[in-house]
Amino acid sequence: MPHPLVPVPTPETQPFWDGCQEGILRINKCLTCGSAYFPPSPICPECSSTDVEYFDASGDATLYSYTIQQKPFFLWGSEGPRSVALVKLAEGPMLTSSIVNCEQTPEALQLDMPLRATFVPFDEITVLCFEPAEQQS
Repeated sequence: MPHPLVPVPTPETQPFWDGCQEGILRINKCLTCGSAYFPPSPICPECSSTDVEYFDASGDATLYSYTIQQKPFFLWGSEGPRSVALVKLAEGPMLTSSIVNCEQTPEALQLDMPLRATFVPFDEITVLCFEPAEQQS
Protein backbone atom coordinates (compact mmCIF):
# COMPACT_ATOMS: atom_id res chain seq x y z
CA MET A 1 0.00 0.00 0.00
CA PRO A 2 1.41 3.43 -0.92
CA HIS A 3 2.17 6.11 1.65
CA PRO A 4 -0.97 8.19 2.46
CA LEU A 5 0.57 11.27 0.77
CA VAL A 6 1.28 9.47 -2.51
CA PRO A 7 -1.43 10.22 -5.11
CA VAL A 8 -3.84 7.40 -5.91
CA PRO A 9 -5.59 7.59 -9.30
CA THR A 10 -9.39 7.39 -9.37
CA PRO A 11 -11.56 6.61 -12.40
CA GLU A 12 -12.07 10.37 -12.90
CA THR A 13 -8.34 11.19 -12.73
CA GLN A 14 -6.91 8.10 -14.47
CA PRO A 15 -6.42 9.85 -17.88
CA PHE A 16 -4.30 12.53 -16.16
CA TRP A 17 -2.11 9.89 -14.45
CA ASP A 18 -1.87 7.83 -17.66
CA GLY A 19 -0.62 11.01 -19.37
CA CYS A 20 2.00 11.52 -16.65
CA GLN A 21 3.19 7.94 -17.19
CA GLU A 22 3.45 8.67 -20.95
CA GLY A 23 5.17 12.05 -20.47
CA ILE A 24 2.10 14.05 -21.55
CA LEU A 25 0.29 16.72 -19.54
CA ARG A 26 -3.44 15.98 -19.85
CA ILE A 27 -5.98 18.39 -18.42
CA ASN A 28 -9.72 18.88 -18.78
CA LYS A 29 -11.56 21.19 -21.13
CA CYS A 30 -15.24 22.06 -21.00
CA LEU A 31 -16.97 21.60 -24.34
CA THR A 32 -19.77 23.95 -23.26
CA CYS A 33 -17.87 27.07 -22.14
CA GLY A 34 -14.39 26.27 -23.50
CA SER A 35 -12.57 26.59 -20.15
CA ALA A 36 -9.47 24.52 -19.53
CA TYR A 37 -9.19 23.52 -15.89
CA PHE A 38 -7.26 21.60 -13.27
CA PRO A 39 -7.53 19.51 -11.10
CA PRO A 40 -9.29 16.79 -13.11
CA SER A 41 -13.04 16.68 -12.59
CA PRO A 42 -16.07 15.37 -14.50
CA ILE A 43 -17.80 18.72 -13.86
CA CYS A 44 -16.62 22.10 -15.20
CA PRO A 45 -15.86 24.48 -12.31
CA GLU A 46 -16.84 27.48 -14.50
CA CYS A 47 -20.29 26.51 -15.77
CA SER A 48 -21.05 23.16 -14.05
CA SER A 49 -21.39 21.34 -17.38
CA THR A 50 -20.63 17.64 -17.52
CA ASP A 51 -19.73 17.91 -21.21
CA VAL A 52 -15.97 17.78 -20.60
CA GLU A 53 -13.00 15.97 -22.08
CA TYR A 54 -9.28 15.55 -21.54
CA PHE A 55 -6.81 17.08 -23.97
CA ASP A 56 -3.03 17.12 -24.28
CA ALA A 57 -1.83 20.47 -22.98
CA SER A 58 1.34 22.12 -24.26
CA GLY A 59 3.29 21.67 -21.04
CA ASP A 60 4.33 25.33 -21.18
CA ALA A 61 3.90 27.34 -17.98
CA THR A 62 5.24 30.20 -15.89
CA LEU A 63 6.25 30.35 -12.25
CA TYR A 64 3.63 32.34 -10.34
CA SER A 65 4.82 31.81 -6.74
CA TYR A 66 6.77 29.33 -4.65
CA THR A 67 8.18 28.38 -1.29
CA ILE A 68 11.32 26.39 -0.59
CA GLN A 69 11.13 23.46 1.80
CA GLN A 70 14.44 23.01 3.58
CA LYS A 71 13.58 19.45 4.65
CA PRO A 72 11.58 17.85 1.81
CA PHE A 73 9.29 14.84 2.11
CA PHE A 74 11.46 11.70 2.39
CA LEU A 75 9.93 10.00 -0.67
CA TRP A 76 11.57 12.63 -2.90
CA GLY A 77 14.86 10.95 -2.04
CA SER A 78 16.79 14.14 -1.40
CA GLU A 79 18.19 15.79 1.68
CA GLY A 80 18.40 19.27 0.26
CA PRO A 81 15.82 21.95 -0.32
CA ARG A 82 12.87 21.44 -2.68
CA SER A 83 10.39 23.97 -4.04
CA VAL A 84 6.63 23.84 -3.85
CA ALA A 85 5.37 26.11 -6.60
CA LEU A 86 2.20 27.66 -7.91
CA VAL A 87 2.47 27.30 -11.68
CA LYS A 88 0.28 28.95 -14.33
CA LEU A 89 -0.22 26.78 -17.40
CA ALA A 90 -0.22 28.40 -20.86
CA GLU A 91 -3.79 27.12 -21.21
CA GLY A 92 -4.86 29.14 -18.16
CA PRO A 93 -5.23 26.93 -15.08
CA MET A 94 -2.96 27.24 -12.08
CA LEU A 95 -1.71 24.24 -10.17
CA THR A 96 0.66 23.33 -7.38
CA SER A 97 3.77 21.38 -8.35
CA SER A 98 7.51 21.37 -7.82
CA ILE A 99 10.34 22.93 -9.83
CA VAL A 100 13.14 20.47 -10.54
CA ASN A 101 16.45 20.42 -12.43
CA CYS A 102 17.59 23.78 -11.11
CA GLU A 103 18.99 25.20 -7.91
CA GLN A 104 16.38 25.66 -5.22
CA THR A 105 17.24 29.28 -4.42
CA PRO A 106 15.45 32.60 -4.87
CA GLU A 107 18.13 33.56 -7.40
CA ALA A 108 17.33 30.57 -9.61
CA LEU A 109 13.55 30.52 -9.07
CA GLN A 110 12.51 33.80 -10.65
CA LEU A 111 8.82 34.71 -10.74
CA ASP A 112 7.33 34.63 -14.25
CA MET A 113 10.18 32.45 -15.49
CA PRO A 114 9.15 30.13 -18.36
CA LEU A 115 8.71 26.51 -17.34
CA ARG A 116 8.15 23.22 -19.10
CA ALA A 117 6.35 20.13 -17.77
CA THR A 118 8.50 17.16 -16.86
CA PHE A 119 7.53 13.88 -15.26
CA VAL A 120 9.27 12.37 -12.26
CA PRO A 121 8.98 8.93 -10.64
CA PHE A 122 7.60 9.25 -7.11
CA ASP A 123 7.15 6.07 -5.07
CA GLU A 124 5.00 3.86 -7.34
CA ILE A 125 3.61 6.62 -9.59
CA THR A 126 4.88 9.26 -12.03
CA VAL A 127 4.09 12.85 -11.03
CA LEU A 128 3.98 16.16 -12.85
CA CYS A 129 6.78 18.60 -12.06
CA PHE A 130 8.20 21.57 -13.94
CA GLU A 131 11.68 22.66 -14.93
CA PRO A 132 13.08 25.87 -16.39
CA ALA A 133 12.15 25.96 -20.10
CA GLU A 134 15.78 26.47 -21.17
CA GLN A 135 16.57 23.01 -19.70
CA GLN A 136 14.61 21.37 -22.53
CA SER A 137 16.49 20.30 -25.61
